[in-house]
Amino acid sequence: MLKYSQANAKTHAMSAVPELAAYLEGKRKIYSLDLLSGYSCPFAKACLSKAVVGEDGKRRIVDGPDNEFRCFSASQEAQYPNVYNARKHNFDLLRTQSWDATMMAHLLSISMPDNLGICRIHVAGDFFNRAYMEAWAMVARANEDRLFYAYTKSLKYWLDMVDDIPYNMVMTASYGGRDDHLIATEGLRSATVVFSEAEADRLGAEIDHDDSHAARPSLRNNSFALLLHGTQPKGTEAATALKELKGKGSYNRNKVLTTA
Repeated sequence: MLKYSQANAKTHAMSAVPELAAYLEGKRKIYSLDLLSGYSCPFAKACLSKAVVGEDGKRRIVDGPDNEFRCFSASQEAQYPNVYNARKHNFDLLRTQSWDATMMAHLLSISMPDNLGICRIHVAGDFFNRAYMEAWAMVARANEDRLFYAYTKSLKYWLDMVDDIPYNMVMTASYGGRDDHLIATEGLRSATVVFSEAEADRLGAEIDHDDSHAARPSLRNNSFALLLHGTQPKGTEAATALKELKGKGSYNRNKVLTTA
């Protein structure tokens, strides 16, 4: 069986949004299904990082050759054994059936918690092949009363089946991949990681502090920004920006998160 994870504190704020609260009636909850970062991300570029197990059995972060900001979920996998093991378990299990969308959809379905109302497809990881994306579309079509949403850099898979994505599976193109040019040329809804709120203002992009923008079906055509997060390599522009962000926006623990 696959291991679904319960939502973090950030996404709990989504329950205050009427459009999303409808999916959480009857004490349903928010979950995610996660895979190993980097290893399951075939089109990652600017954020490519992996937790690599050395000969001594210890995990360390290895950044990709074009890394601009470190993947926060890869940092989690390097730091926390249980997180690494759960995501590796999911990735390994799905890859055993990676050629068959129907078989993967069955596995995703039978493993799904009964009280799941909203599912973020991948806090960590991405659609590692087209059949896997098709599997999630099958699951969403079979569960119209549940909501599924995902960020992805696997844009070619999305475009191949763009007309087959159901209404309750909300997709967002994530900048920083090898096919970024497709976002503009194909008019895909996107999320851009910014290093400051001022940068988001210059782009004219609203910052999504709690995933409510990413998840709402009614905003499926509206692009937005995400503040840089995670642990960044010392001495980099990203590390400097992260230090400046502390205590601001979604980094302010005392801030009441609002939604559009």
